[in-house]
Amino acid sequence: MNKNYYAILMAGGVGSRFWPVSTQDFPKQFHDMLGTGDTLIQKTFNRLANIIPKENIFILTNERYNDLVFEQLPDVTKRQVVLEPAMRNTAPCILYAALKIQKENEDAVMIVSPSDHWIEDETAFTNNVQQAFDFCSENDALMTLGIQPTFPNTGYGYIEYDSSTNNDIKSVNQFREKPDYDTAKQFIAQGNFLWNAGIFMWSVSSVVNAYKKNQPNLYQLFEKGIEVYNTDFEDDFIRDNYGKSENISVDYAIMESSKNVYVLPATFDWNDLGTWGSLYDKLDKDENNNAVVNAKTLTEDASGNMIRTKGDKIVVVDGLQNYIIVDKDEVLLIFPKTKEQDIKKVLQNVKSTFGEQYG
Repeated sequence: MNKNYYAILMAGGVGSRFWPVSTQDFPKQFHDMLGTGDTLIQKTFNRLANIIPKENIFILTNERYNDLVFEQLPDVTKRQVVLEPAMRNTAPCILYAALKIQKENEDAVMIVSPSDHWIEDETAFTNNVQQAFDFCSENDALMTLGIQPTFPNTGYGYIEYDSSTNNDIKSVNQFREKPDYDTAKQFIAQGNFLWNAGIFMWSVSSVVNAYKKNQPNLYQLFEKGIEVYNTDFEDDFIRDNYGKSENISVDYAIMESSKNVYVLPATFDWNDLGTWGSLYDKLDKDENNNAVVNAKTLTEDASGNMIRTKGDKIVVVDGLQNYIIVDKDEVLLIFPKTKEQDIKKVLQNVKSTFGEQYG
């Protein structure tokens, strides 16, 4: 296995649209959302380990999830867990991790991967990553994996690529924000648009140079700590300086303003598992088109429901169509699937009414 291959596994998000299972203290990446026996972060770590040495997989997460990481990934060492003392979006933490890796190995090529995506065809994923690594090893390139759209989704950003080349790897024309429905239909009809999955590959030198060029203030903030990275003094420097960084995504920070950006249309299936509805789409259904995790169900005139409980709880549902039914400890959610984007607002109302401990 190539010792120059590294991964940054992003595991700091809260996943509030999966409330009440996903909470601030125990977010979705640490749950077995599909009832497979493995949590999402465990599945992602094992998938990356098919191509990357396990000791080169860095877990980037918030300080509050440090113990959860070691509980679920007992083979990782303290060196591999990169902690954010404050939430500042993806650009600062990726730069921080990249500078740590560069100090350790100037020849490193890396992938940045969210911890909460679901990918079944892991062989195709590994092949795509290998293809991207080969390209990044030979070129000054910032790469991303794009997902072939299957319908005009308004919940994803899109990548517009140059269709004039016959190569598998395409030059990116521009990134497009989440569109309205009519615009999304136009994107798909045009044929050279992909969903932005937030999976990036690059050499460590290419990504650090992109920050230096496009985000000089952010780069200078973290560059001051190079002497102490990977030493016992690193924690003190990060604690004192991380909060000074701008709250900005890596897309805005470097990808949208760089000229050397490329995309590889992915050949694997993909689901970002961002909502209960996306989980419903991924799961097998019973004879009434209900998706069930953990529960034992009796249904009558009930179809299209997403049902999840803890353990083997018996759930009887009569007369409900297209609902989210989730039972977790002292919270029971019964909510229309069509309004799933409002779960974030519901969570805020619950916390303000009954207390922060419920979120």
